[in-house]
Amino acid sequence: MASTADEPEQPLDRTGEAPSVDPSVTPSAPRHHGPDVFAGQARRTEGRRRSDNSHVPRRPTHRKNSTEPRRRELLQALGIFQRATPDQLWKLTRPDNQHDKLTRDNLLDLEDHRLVRIETVREDQRQVWVLTARGHREAKKLLEPKGIRVSALREEKYDPVTGELLGTSYDDHAAAVTSTAAELHRAGIGHRLGFATEIPHRLADGYVQRADLVVRAPEAGVPVMLLEIDRRTEDAHELVAKLRRYWEWGRLLPKDAHKYTVDLVRSRPDGIEHVDHEQRLWRRVYPPTGREGLVPVAFVFADTTEAKVANTVAVLEEAGRRYWAPRRYDTLYPKAVTARDYRQAVPVVVTTLEQLTEHGAGAAVWRRLGRTGEQTLTAALDNPDGHALYRAQEARADAADQQRRAAQREAERLVCTRCGGKFTDERWEEITVHRTAVRAGDKSVCGPCHADDVARKEAAAEAARLEAAAPPAPEDDPEPGRGRGWFRRRP
Repeated sequence: MASTADEPEQPLDRTGEAPSVDPSVTPSAPRHHGPDVFAGQARRTEGRRRSDNSHVPRRPTHRKNSTEPRRRELLQALGIFQRATPDQLWKLTRPDNQHDKLTRDNLLDLEDHRLVRIETVREDQRQVWVLTARGHREAKKLLEPKGIRVSALREEKYDPVTGELLGTSYDDHAAAVTSTAAELHRAGIGHRLGFATEIPHRLADGYVQRADLVVRAPEAGVPVMLLEIDRRTEDAHELVAKLRRYWEWGRLLPKDAHKYTVDLVRSRPDGIEHVDHEQRLWRRVYPPTGREGLVPVAFVFADTTEAKVANTVAVLEEAGRRYWAPRRYDTLYPKAVTARDYRQAVPVVVTTLEQLTEHGAGAAVWRRLGRTGEQTLTAALDNPDGHALYRAQEARADAADQQRRAAQREAERLVCTRCGGKFTDERWEEITVHRTAVRAGDKSVCGPCHADDVARKEAAAEAARLEAAAPPAPEDDPEPGRGRGWFRRRP
């Protein structure tokens, strides 16, 4: 307001007013703040925050029921099997839990950190989880140092026109493979790190036979087993062809085999049967099975009927007999030895996924080709009529044969015609062997009598020798004092 002449201009009194924040010629003096507090900011009452430095990574937060071991187990399982449902992951990681709630909580936690994602939802409303690119890298860090093969990454691709996510179909065969592994792990047959899928087996002609699932469970009595999962999408004769390929692969030699071994195999059709398993190719890939024969193979049938399974098993038994059936041992006692030779055979067991789910893989749900009835897995793979029985029967038969021969020889033993005693083995051999028979003397007498004869002959010969060597006795002389020379003195 402009001043008038009657009222002189008064100075401005700014006492008690807040400092100005508008631009002015003389800026207001700021208050004194502590360190790390800029002008115009309120004083901080708590300590420093990690967010003050953007270069320091923030510690990730996890859900309440999520733990590091469980998250690591899920990453490993998805790294091996590529895709799985929470129910399958529960059986593959923590089968002792009563349900899969903790598994689902940990999957959601991994999803929050962009390590896994839901690829699709099945008709039964089960979610199918896969690894993201980041989760795939983490799974590699966990599996590759242990020499475990990591499955391929399921890339997230979208249709350029519709925008729909591509490649989300969950193959029922892949689901059956994962479910089979889950049931085996739930029964204590194999560890989740002991499973492998789509393992190649290259034959001599270059064909690659891939096993759907390979399990290694030495602590459960199954050092190694190859599994083929069939949903009756393959003909029974195709399964016989797979069995033949596994049998042929088990008869291959490694590339660095000894020249003598290679020449032996090439020289005769059955030459490989005279080569020990330790020198074959399959022993470079898998550990020893602990039983006779090649690597065992299991056929697991899923989503089919009992009649179809029975028909398929009948074809496997009949058309594949050459590959799974044992042989008779080449022995001197064919009637006494009933054991079978499994050394060149592939042990084959069959079951269904429904039986594994209902009764468990540790129950008597496995049937060995060539046998009737179902057994536990280890009992089905064992060979009670195999090499152990052969050794026992061979030993008993050999002992019985030796006893029979000894009795027969004792019955045929000669008797001395002089003293009536039986011949000893030495005397019997002396009179029967040509080189000693000419000096055996009287062959109808035993050893002691023959020794007496020899002693008498030697005594008579000695007496004759001494008699011949003695000087002749002197003759009687009628003239004892008479000289005997030509020249003698005349009387």
